Order: sequence, then structure tokens, then C-alpha cells
Amino acid sequence: MTEPHARPNLPAPLGLLAELTHRCPLACPYCSNPLALENRADELDTATWARVFREAAALGVLQVHLSGGEPASRRDLVEIVAAAHAAGLYTNLITSAIGLDPARLSRLQEVGLDHVQLSLQDVDADIADHIADYAGAHARKLAFARSVVERGLALTVNAVIHRANIDRVTALVELAASLGAGRVEIAHTQYYGWALLNRQSLMPTHAQVHQAMQEVERIRPRYADRLVIDLVVPDYYARRPKACLGGWARRSLNVTPSGRVLPCHAAETIPGLEFWSVRDHPLRAIWMESPAFQAFRGTDWMTEPCRSCALREIDFGGCRCQALAIVGDAAATDPACELSPHHARMLVLAEQDSVDADTSYAYRGRKVRAEAIAIRTR
Repeated sequence: MTEPHARPNLPAPLGLLAELTHRCPLACPYCSNPLALENRADELDTATWARVFREAAALGVLQVHLSGGEPASRRDLVEIVAAAHAAGLYTNLITSAIGLDPARLSRLQEVGLDHVQLSLQDVDADIADHIADYAGAHARKLAFARSVVERGLALTVNAVIHRANIDRVTALVELAASLGAGRVEIAHTQYYGWALLNRQSLMPTHAQVHQAMQEVERIRPRYADRLVIDLVVPDYYARRPKACLGGWARRSLNVTPSGRVLPCHAAETIPGLEFWSVRDHPLRAIWMESPAFQAFRGTDWMTEPCRSCALREIDFGGCRCQALAIVGDAAATDPACELSPHHARMLVLAEQDSVDADTSYAYRGRKVRAEAIAIRTR
């Protein structure tokens, strides 16, 4: 294989999202994993992940986010963390806590785990367990969080916000603070994968979103000296789009359990893109030359109104996967932008879904009929 051509204006990626597995004991209805989950038999082995981490570090990556599914479902998780640490990467474990007891956590710390990101579904145990579709999950998460802090590991609490818990944003921040977290992410649901399938059951009203965002800003000063509060705003009620991970294929990359490398976790929803695998190509070649990474990198691919927009190198046209989901065209302006001709359509969809009486979930990992998918993602 020839060495990829140098691209002096292409920044090095800073982060690698390593999806170790799609297996997970939880079934959260807002999961960003694809509807067709990858099989255990297709997962990369330990040695291949170790090579990927070395190649990532050589490329300029500074931190690796070990995710899934639930990464603790991998029996070789300790070896994987050790390999990432040996490559010189900052290691962040994104986990539900299910499958991690104190002994295993201690072993992970011993081999180089730096940070834990724990998902919490709610402050109410019954509601949290219902959302996760796992009895007793909430209590196990709280106990695990205390074990993390007791060991001196950095802890981030991630709370995905939707209709069922949006009225308890303040309580979620208070819970994160009481657990000793250094950071809490109040992340409004991003509607891809299972979340898109469940949009009409998850979407809050515009008034609820406005109230929740006001609450976050009001309580920030209270925790300024001990808790960082990150807020991921909801696109469906936005006026301006967010840059997709800092721009398509600019700052991060994602490796699926089977080894395909994506510019973002939902990129495989876009038809026609060619994704290279770490089984066949070095990570540097994938970052520099793979067709999927070239597809929407930079600004040359843009049409109006993005092409002449003064913010085109700030938001990079927004999210390609969202443009596909709402407009049907991955090259269209993100409909979250008020300059998009489809912006009003996005707001209408949100308002329609937010008042829908159906609050049942199509749980992640369960078989969903194809016709149901077509209806619920319309």
C-alpha cells in the first residue's frame, strides 16, 4: 500500500471512539447504535485493538473513548485498557456500570484507566430502570459511581434528556454532584438510530426544552467551583446547527466493533458511502484517503445557502446524518439551521411528536418489524 499523500491543512484527530461491542444489558430507547447491531463473532480481537491504538497515537490522537454497547461485555476489557494506556492514550470508559464490580474496576485502574463516564437515566429508580429496561440498574449505577470516586478516578455523569426526565434536570445535576462527579453532561437526545425510531415517544415540548435550558443556566453558578455542567442542546428546536464533532472528519474518528472506521457514529445511515476497515487499511490511510472521510470534509461539497455562509467554517453545514433523516439528502443544509428551506419542517415534526399520546418505547436490541421502522421514522 502506498503512503497517503500529505495534507498540510488537515488537522490531526484528537479523539478516537472505540466501539468495542454492540452487546449491552440495557435497552435504552435513545441509543445511538444502529438498528442492525453487529454480532459478537465479528468483533475485533484484543491484538487488533492494540494495533489500532498504536496507530491512533501515531496519527495524533490524544484520547480514546471505550464504548459500545457496554464495553464491560468484553472479557478482555482489562487487556484493551492496558493496550490503550501503553499506546500513550488518555483512556475514558463509557459505561452503564453493569458488569463492573469493584475488583474489576480496581484492575482497570491498575492497568491505566484514567476516566469513567457513567450513564444515568433518571433520579427516580423505577423510572430509570424502566427507561433502561433493566430492573435494579439504577441502584447498581449509584454504587459503582461511589466506587469510582473512592478510587480517585475522574467521573463524568451523562444524562440523556427526553420527555420522561426533562422535568428533573436540576435533580440530575444535584445527583451528579452528590456522587462526587467532576462533570455532568445534560445531553438532550440526538435523534439517530434507536432515538429516531422512538422520536415520538421521546420528544419533549418546546416549552419543556426552554424551561430545562433555563434551569441549567440558573444552577451553573451554584456548582461553579466543583462541577462542570455541559449542555448539549436539542437540534429540533435550534436556530443554528452544531458542527458535527467539530466538522465532518476533522477532529475525531469512530471504529465500529467489526473494524469499520466512520467519521461519526451515525455515518453508516448515509447510503453510498464507502467505509474502510482497520482489518484492511492502516488508520492513517483511512483518515487521509478513505472515501467516506473525503465525502463531506471541509466546505467544497457545500451548496447554497451553506456555500456562501459566513459561518461555513464554524458549523461546517451542521449534521449530515440529520440532513438525511429529515430532508432525505445528506448534502443538504442541516434543517436545524434557520437558513435551511426545511427548517420549519423540522420544528413541525418536533411539535407533532411532542404531543403524541404514545409513550411506549421500541427498546434497543429487540426485534422491530421493518414496517414499524418505516412508520416511526417518517
